[in-house]
Amino acid sequence: MAGKKGFISFLLYCLVVFTLILGPAVIKAQVVNPPNTPEQPSTGVEQELENLTENNEDIESEDDSYQQELAQFLKDPINLNSADVTLLKELRPLSALQIQNLISYRQYLGRLNSVYELQAIPGWDISTIKKILPYIEVSNALNPVADLGQRLRKGEHSILIRATQVLERSKGFLLDSSTTKNYYPGSPQKILFRYKYVYKNLLQFGVLGEKDAGEQFFKGGQKQGFDFYSAHIFIRRLGIVKALALGDYTVNFGQGLTQWQSLAFKKGPDISTIKRQSSVLRPYNSAGEINFHRGAAITIGRRNWEVTAFGSYRKLDANFIAADTLQQFEDIVSSLQTTGYHRTASELADKGVQRQLSFGGNLAFQFKRIHIGFNGIHYQFKLPIQKSADPYNLFALSGKSFGNYSVDYSITFRNFHFFGEAATNATGGTAFVNGILLSAANSVDISMLYRNINRKYQSLYTNAFTEGTYPNNEQGLFTGITIRPASSIQISAYVDMYKFPWLRYRVNAPSSGSDYMVEASYRPNRQMEIYSRYKRESKAINFNPDGLTLSPVVAQPKQSWRTQWSYKLSRSFNFRNRIELVWYDPKGAADSRGFLIFADLLYKPMMRPFSAGIRLQYFETDDYNSRLYTFENDVLFSYSIPVFYEKGYRYYLNLSYDLTRRATLFARVAQTFYPDETSIGSGLDEIKGKHKTEAKLQLYWRF
Repeated sequence: MAGKKGFISFLLYCLVVFTLILGPAVIKAQVVNPPNTPEQPSTGVEQELENLTENNEDIESEDDSYQQELAQFLKDPINLNSADVTLLKELRPLSALQIQNLISYRQYLGRLNSVYELQAIPGWDISTIKKILPYIEVSNALNPVADLGQRLRKGEHSILIRATQVLERSKGFLLDSSTTKNYYPGSPQKILFRYKYVYKNLLQFGVLGEKDAGEQFFKGGQKQGFDFYSAHIFIRRLGIVKALALGDYTVNFGQGLTQWQSLAFKKGPDISTIKRQSSVLRPYNSAGEINFHRGAAITIGRRNWEVTAFGSYRKLDANFIAADTLQQFEDIVSSLQTTGYHRTASELADKGVQRQLSFGGNLAFQFKRIHIGFNGIHYQFKLPIQKSADPYNLFALSGKSFGNYSVDYSITFRNFHFFGEAATNATGGTAFVNGILLSAANSVDISMLYRNINRKYQSLYTNAFTEGTYPNNEQGLFTGITIRPASSIQISAYVDMYKFPWLRYRVNAPSSGSDYMVEASYRPNRQMEIYSRYKRESKAINFNPDGLTLSPVVAQPKQSWRTQWSYKLSRSFNFRNRIELVWYDPKGAADSRGFLIFADLLYKPMMRPFSAGIRLQYFETDDYNSRLYTFENDVLFSYSIPVFYEKGYRYYLNLSYDLTRRATLFARVAQTFYPDETSIGSGLDEIKGKHKTEAKLQLYWRF
């Protein structure tokens, strides 16, 4: 009954919001072209996103810039005859070596005549060409740089409204506010609103507002409406100004040791992702409340050099500890909060208590196939950071100010691409990342990366290629290989050996680990694709079931085997199936097993205004250690990667319908059923019962 009432209230809430904001506009919308929606991510990208969620402690990224870019490239494909290195970097399937080879091919042989000519470029394999084909074109037309007036008149506006709700009420919504201060005073809906204007790749601006479930809306602690607001203006290629950012933006330097705020992958079947590549400045209009700057930034370039400078001022959430004359003499923060939640009284008390001023820049020089960059960033805080006195925090970031400085490089020589970054900070910590991409033959690619990051090295908003979440206290060597014995077969494998010279969270001693993976994929035609993957990793952790005074640090191995198969049944129907097994610490004291199987049926008819997708899934694990992750299709510009453990069933249904050729309605219902449980979740998120149901409704309108 509670679930039924919750679903009805959710629909009414969405209906009111959509009607008030977009009702009149959608009715008047002209019928032009159907909305451009990006292709489903490749199986490799799905695996990369699953790995990111697992490495980030089961927290899904709210950065949907990748999906937005793909949708824009569908509408305005990249012309491979005129695109520069900066623009080509936005095509993630392309490696640095492939980009350099394309540039060299154009210089020596002139413009491409057809997409079929791409096969003649060294290092360009059929698999990569198929991945980027929807987002590129080969044209002899030049890309004129429009003036500012034309950019403002001839672009496209879009509005997106998304409402999400868990239909069962959790403990935080059921508690009596007269007896406790620790409850959720807001409504159970999560609301996202985004307006954006885009003219090709030259001008973009917009605003975004987001409210999480449990946060109030135009009352209480959120009298301004949405809990989080974001706005940005971003201009590219305006004379010597290569990029200009006002409002919210992201900064990406080198190989992620100093600064990297955009989405970046780590270990997976695509061994070329060991190298970070992106434009230095990028617009930000996602719902994540942490990983971005707010202020102004500019990149100026001429011929072979570029200079970037930026400044940012933000209020940050932090655990505030007031001054105590017996213990401390000034106010401090023990850590920076990264959840973005402002529901309870304690979460609201931490909102915006820290002030962060940051500024920095980059000087880059490109000479033929050689790139050198000099990077620096400095942070100044209002309150000093002082973490707990645990031994693993001995070298943690502390104080009111600190900075990071680095030099990065890349050199392409024939079929070799060398790259790296060397960084330091004010405390004397050092960090080094050096790698190589090698196209040994048209059918063989090899990659290697060595990192050596001192325990004293600390950084903020970084994402280097490391085993840990952040580049700190780590040494390791990664080696990967991809072999294509035939156009329909690809075999990828990697080995990663690493160690942590100092203590870590839940690891009370120096430790080491290893990670191995081998994957074979087979795609004989456009209708069928199958891949099978075996992965083994071993990582040390505190393990003390006997309650000893000192917790032993024990290496606990984990193995998994996965096979996924997809088949295009017809022009309208696709079928997909996955089976996965996990063995955690087999034959050890923490022995745990896991199993998951799902089946998808996707329906997308040609020249029809609707599409649908359904998944049926069963999972069973002994405990959380043998948990499993699966990528789930979602509404446009969104994806879901839940974590599964214990025993249960799950299904979801996705629907989309073109109200007009410029307005599309998306709907999603997903439910997980645990037959052996009496409650789901913990704390204020605990739900009494055996099932958890999520409903999502989204309207996307272009004009």
